[in-house]
Parts: sequence; C-alpha cells; structure tokens
Amino acid sequence: MIITDMNYLSSKQQGIPDEVIAAVKGIVSDVKERGDEAVLEYTEKFDRVRIDKSGLKVSWQEMRRAYNETPEGLRSALKAASERVRAFQEMQLPEDRAIETAPGVCAGVKHDPISSVGIYVPGGSAAYPSTVLMTAMPAKVAKVGRVALFTPPGRDGRIPDSVLAAAYLAEVDEVFKAGGAQAIAAMAYGTGTIGKVEKIVGPGNIYVTAAKMLVSWDVSIDMPAGPSEVMIYAEGAQRVDWVALDVLAQAEHDPRARAIVVTTDRAFAETLKAEVERMAAGSPRREILEKSLQNAAIVVVADRQEGIKAINMMAPEHLQIVGDDLEEMVAQVRNAGAVFIGETTPVALGDYSAGTNHVLPTMGWARRASPLSVRDFLRTREYIRCTKEGLGSIANDAVIIATAEGLLNHARSVSARLDGGRD
Repeated sequence: MIITDMNYLSSKQQGIPDEVIAAVKGIVSDVKERGDEAVLEYTEKFDRVRIDKSGLKVSWQEMRRAYNETPEGLRSALKAASERVRAFQEMQLPEDRAIETAPGVCAGVKHDPISSVGIYVPGGSAAYPSTVLMTAMPAKVAKVGRVALFTPPGRDGRIPDSVLAAAYLAEVDEVFKAGGAQAIAAMAYGTGTIGKVEKIVGPGNIYVTAAKMLVSWDVSIDMPAGPSEVMIYAEGAQRVDWVALDVLAQAEHDPRARAIVVTTDRAFAETLKAEVERMAAGSPRREILEKSLQNAAIVVVADRQEGIKAINMMAPEHLQIVGDDLEEMVAQVRNAGAVFIGETTPVALGDYSAGTNHVLPTMGWARRASPLSVRDFLRTREYIRCTKEGLGSIANDAVIIATAEGLLNHARSVSARLDGGRD
C-alpha cells in the first residue's frame, strides 16, 4: 500500500481490541481463582501440550545441561551479547546523591532493587534467547533478589535449549513452562507452584500485552511491549533490497506486527513495494508474513520536515533512518523507542548484539515510556535530615503554607519544635 495521507498513521495506531480484552479478563480471573490448575488447562488449550504440575518449573540442572549442550558458536555469541547488555545497563545505573537544600537541611535519594520480578519471554513459533538477556540482565545488574522467567513450552513439553542456555548464562533464579495471559496472571497473583512477583516485564503478543495492562492495578509492569513495530525513514538513493529486508525482518515477528516506510521519493516507494512482495514470496514464516504485511504501508511525504512530523506522530517502537546528513534530523525526533541511524545500522543489530535493549514501548507509548533498563528494577526513596539550625531556616515557610491549606496540625507539628516546648 502506498499512501500520501499522514493521518493514516494516527488513524491506524493499533490498540487492544475489545474482544481480546474480554478474553484475557476471563483467563486472568480464572487463574486468580484456580491457580495451577487453570494455568495447566490453558497451556493445554493454547500451546497444545499437557504438563503436570510437577513439571511446571525447570530445574537448575536442566538449565545447566542446556547451556553445556548449546553449540559453541551460539553459546559464544550469547555470552558476547550478554556482556554488551551488561555494560550498557551498568552505564545507566543511577547514583545515590544528596544536596543541601538550605543551611542545615540535607535531602537525598537512595536506590534499592525491587524484591522480585517476573520476565516474559515469547515462544511458540520461535525461540528468543535474546529476550532472556534483554530482560534478565538489567534485573541482575540492579541486584533484584528473585528473577523468575516464564515462556511457553513447545509441543514436546520442553523449553528450547537456547532459551534455557541464556537463562543459565543470565543466572535467572526460576524458569516456568507457562506462556500467554495465564503466565501473566500467575506472576501477578501467584499459584500453588508459582510465587507472585512485584513487577512484570517483557514483550509479548496482543494477549500478553492486554494481560499486563489488566493486572497493572495489582502489580507493577514495564509498558505495553508488543506486537512489534518499525518505522523506516528513507530518502535519497538507498539500497531498496536492504530496506525491503528490514521490512520483512519486522513483519515476521507476529501476524499483528507493523512495518511502515516513510519516504520522500515516490519512485523508491513503487520499487520497494515490488521488492517486498518479491522477497516475501520466497521467505520463511510466509503464513505470518501474509498477515502482517497487510498492516504494512509506504507513506510518501513532501520533504524531510513532513517525515519528522510523521515519525513523531506515530512514535514507533523502532525507528530506522537511512539517508544523508542525518544528525540534524535525529535531533528533531522526539517520539521513538530506539533509533537506528544509517544504512549500516539495521534494527536487527539492536535485537541481538549491539547491547541496547529490544524491549521497547509500542502502540504509541514511546511518547511517554522508555526502553526497559536497569532503572525499571530499582525503587528510589528520598530521605531528609534537618539540624536545629536547618529547622529554623525552613520552618516558617512550612508553617505559612500549611496554614494557607487549612492543615493546622501540620503547622503546629513544625512550630512546636521551633518553640522547643509543649503546646
């Protein structure tokens, strides 16, 4: 589809369909009430595999076996990627700081890890060891006490060795064979086998995203992180085959994945459309591509400024920009989860090996949310220490404001200390 109306971008911004919300509400309520039994029944229904309650949790020995039996090339790549992720997260660790806000008044902040986190790793049609690293490593850098991983089992009742190997490498504390909305509910409320967590993070399909939003009244979540989306801005003479591959790379994630290309060149748009169709015909995961490419579009804009407007309007999860003299354009981008700059920086590098996180806000949430990071696993608490002199320097302001608000006991609790006697 080639279009010229930018309003298409906002009118087609994907939300969560009502029928999905209704279905997920039922699943969450059932798991909350029946625990393990409901999780196992939904696993059999949706993942088409029967698992005993005793088989829900994967042993540490099984994780270690998977790591040892993972091919050396993959194991080496995962280890290298994990080290880049760790370094990038350590760089983002906030500092405990303090300041004297008035003479004798010290105010500061300290950061503490949350006690437990549940991380969701998609599965079913593919294995995602990269997502294990993207979710577990920031939690471990933050020193979260308990990191529990949830992912759907395959038809054989097992979790892929590559996922278990990544979990072993990231030192995940617990791994459970549970996916979908039922896994999110189990994390939020606990079951006989699964302990509840304080926060849920990780990407997933529309049902997982809906479940995260529904349970957010009772447990903290990171953000809506799925289905996946990309916007590619291309101007000038670009490698149309590379851009077509980037479209397909995004579209193969999920039937609801969305790929949008914005260009100033109508001829490029026509050539790209034909190239995507040609490549898709011979690509793996064709069933998914046939559905997801129905969500794709090529938007032709008049100039770069209109392209920037289109980007900020959509607030894409992934933004890829190819062209010349891009730094000025990048500086004007406000709404995007992650920005990939230049033709040699495809989104797939961020998905796997650059060190940045691939758990990013979707559905326009890049306007108000950030990529998953170590900060998501920390709590900030403030503290204040006031000397007698400090009390004298700020007390009068507090008394005046409290009195103006009609909260006289607030004012008295301060003034009594100023007087140094009994009221």
